[in-house]
Amino acid sequence: MKDIELPRRVIVGDGAIEKIRGVVRELALVGKSLVIADPNTARIAGDRVRSDLNSEIYILRNSIDQDIQPAIDLIKQKNIDYVAGVGGGTVIDITKICAYKTGIPFLSVPTAASHDGITSPQASLKGKEPFSIRVHSALGIIADTEIIRKAPLRLTAAGCADAISNYTAVLDWKIAHEEKGEYYGDYAATLSMMSAQIVMYNAEKIKDHTDILVEALISSGVAMGIAGSSRPCSGAEHQFSHALDMICPEPALHGEQCGVGTIMMAYLHETDWEKVKNALKTVGAPINSKELKIADEYIIRALMMANKIRERYTILRDGLSKEKAIELARATGVIK
Repeated sequence: MKDIELPRRVIVGDGAIEKIRGVVRELALVGKSLVIADPNTARIAGDRVRSDLNSEIYILRNSIDQDIQPAIDLIKQKNIDYVAGVGGGTVIDITKICAYKTGIPFLSVPTAASHDGITSPQASLKGKEPFSIRVHSALGIIADTEIIRKAPLRLTAAGCADAISNYTAVLDWKIAHEEKGEYYGDYAATLSMMSAQIVMYNAEKIKDHTDILVEALISSGVAMGIAGSSRPCSGAEHQFSHALDMICPEPALHGEQCGVGTIMMAYLHETDWEKVKNALKTVGAPINSKELKIADEYIIRALMMANKIRERYTILRDGLSKEKAIELARATGVIK
């Protein structure tokens, strides 16, 4: 038995933010609301949403560990009925956790398309100890592509890389099904793979057509909702990224790390890893340790420990020795 949870309303396009009051009415959201944003995204769109919904606003200013509990306390103290996360991946993931822990619905209002957290029923956060938990999907998503198009190109490229990483995540899921009998959903897998392929196919024009990326990331989140887990969009390439988060003094963006991981995992799957690498290069995402600004030693250590990050059967099922990790990273040009 699966518990499928999907957004009820999704608005994508230029000027979508102007529809937020209508979305709230359609979703029958009533009572007090709270906007969660950071200082930058409050200026970009958070203040606008606060005004339109006649909400209070909570500005994230500290570390993840220090911000979540005060936001939860405020929600309880003010008897907030629903929340709206306005920002990038971290802001929206914090909003998901706050909504989940207080048992209220939330709206996702992305200001950048940096990863599939826009709609996924998962929250992944970096802190002293990176973690990922299952939460609820957004009740509604309002993705204003006019706002998202103005986000730093690095964030858009990272979003492309996160979507492309579905490519190896699906291959890992299939291995787990074939070798371990793990549940494998054809529909969720196909939807996830299609998101990766569409981004790779349209790599040259996504910078000016962010709707393609936004829809791919939303589809990725829907795939996870249908599967009932992050399996369609998270495999060994995500294990590699989480390992980097744990050991690097200054990790790169989540999508950037997953993209580089996808190059190497595609190589291990004996599929078209160069196609992945070329697509990442075209969208402006990193393709090696130098572009990630991460020392080679951390790439090797992350590859060696990745299979132990979480209990998930992937192409890294047997782990990699130091020699094999170096060989893999060199063969794909991730390190010299």
